Amino acid sequence: MAFLWAYAKPLLTAKAKTAKTEQSRQLWTLAEQVAEAAVNTMASRNMSGADKYAKAVDMVQTTLAKSGHHIAPEDAEAVVQSAYEKSGVADKQKSTDDVNNTQPVLNK
Repeated sequence: MAFLWAYAKPLLTAKAKTAKTEQSRQLWTLAEQVAEAAVNTMASRNMSGADKYAKAVDMVQTTLAKSGHHIAPEDAEAVVQSAYEKSGVADKQKSTDDVNNTQPVLNK
């Protein structure tokens, strides 16, 4: 019996770690999807960037909490920042901000 336990315990431990890793991966994927939706929702709002960011972070945490999942505030911030960067909203904003900062092209 001790031999069987010595063989089975590492397998059970590995299986538990794998299950926990998969569960974490699924939670992170869900958090990314919620963050993308939050960023897209906030993009058109007439608010400051800081307020949009804070609201998006709050939306991520609230939505996940309603489904029984909790993530640390810094994780919610990271996933919102990542969604913001992936969304292209930053590039669109930058291109409109740069309209008045263009330098003329000099031909010599």
